Amino acid sequence: MSLPRIEEINLLHANICSALAEPKRILILYALNERPWNVSTLAEFLGVPQPTVSRHLRILRYQSLVVAEREGSSVVYYIADLRIIEVLETMRQILYDSNAQRSALLQTGMTA
Repeated sequence: MSLPRIEEINLLHANICSALAEPKRILILYALNERPWNVSTLAEFLGVPQPTVSRHLRILRYQSLVVAEREGSSVVYYIADLRIIEVLETMRQILYDSNAQRSALLQTGMTA
């Protein structure tokens, strides 16, 4: 495997990483993975003010991580590509594994 070009890394950071830099946006993606939501119902479900959810959805939509479809009088949001959940789950597993490894090292260091 070859190293990615700096342009690709810059685009990855600007588009995906920056969109995931806010924990509420990650939470929104997980909620949308469960089912599509309109803004007000999603805000109520997450316990986050509706304007905050709207702002985060606008960013996720701009970065093409979610899509919006009009259904009657409301707009419903969906995940644009379910692979983003796979990426988040992989990152969670790495976090879990690194925390377990760190804990094991601390226990070994404490008992030595």
